[in-house]
Amino acid sequence: MAETAFQREYRQAFIHGFEDMDSRLRKTVTTHVEVKGNEAIFLVATSGSATAVTRGVNGLIAARADSLTQNTATLAEWHDLPRKTGFNVFASQGDQKRIMQETSMAVLNRKIDDDIIAQLDTATNDTSTAQKASLDMVVWAKTILGNNFVDMGDVDNLFAVITPAFDGYLMQIKEYAADNYVEIKPFGRSPMKVKRWYGVNWIVHPRLTNSIGAGGTSTSEQCFMFHRSSIGHAVDKERLTSLPGYNEEQDYHYVRTSGFFGSKLLQNAGVVMMKHDGSAYAAS
Repeated sequence: MAETAFQREYRQAFIHGFEDMDSRLRKTVTTHVEVKGNEAIFLVATSGSATAVTRGVNGLIAARADSLTQNTATLAEWHDLPRKTGFNVFASQGDQKRIMQETSMAVLNRKIDDDIIAQLDTATNDTSTAQKASLDMVVWAKTILGNNFVDMGDVDNLFAVITPAFDGYLMQIKEYAADNYVEIKPFGRSPMKVKRWYGVNWIVHPRLTNSIGAGGTSTSEQCFMFHRSSIGHAVDKERLTSLPGYNEEQDYHYVRTSGFFGSKLLQNAGVVMMKHDGSAYAAS
């Protein structure tokens, strides 16, 4: 006969495992939400770099046409469908229905960002070969945008999306880390996802493209500085849903999270790829 009968206690409140849960980029792009069809067309209008003219010798002012460029974002349907039997929901630790809902929404949020990142990756302006982040690289990228006539004073619409390694190098620069240089502080009582410095809103993102895959640190990380008007994102907001359900016949619970969306590079001039070497900060 045993002298002890130890009991195990299972905590019912679950702890989220480490994974990317939120969309960081949806609010950094030009979004169109009223969509009927599988394509959304964004119009970019300029003067075509026209210059003022004087009246001609015939007494008439020469007329011109505007430059109108239509860019098509093609929508696709994206889904996530976790499913568990009634017995598994009953017998498992934690709120299994809530777990399904929260993890499923995270899957769609990641897909939204991956869709936008794929379009940023198509930009052709860059800072040459990959190197460690520095103040000079930041100034270089912003200068490229300025030379392309991007409004550098439009601080609410200028963004930089960088890897954790890029952020790590910048934190060693006093102009980036010191409070007196930073309009929106990175360190506060609650975690900040945006930091405004040098007239740009900085976002750290672990899923940017690099040579070893999302979430890694490598010799080739593709970080970006861009204006909101450079990327279009079309989404059918009414059909962006996360619906829990139950099948009585087969006794299973499910959550179907669905979205119809697509993204498109609208203005190459408004995006600069900052090629970064973050390999020194890879896990050993």
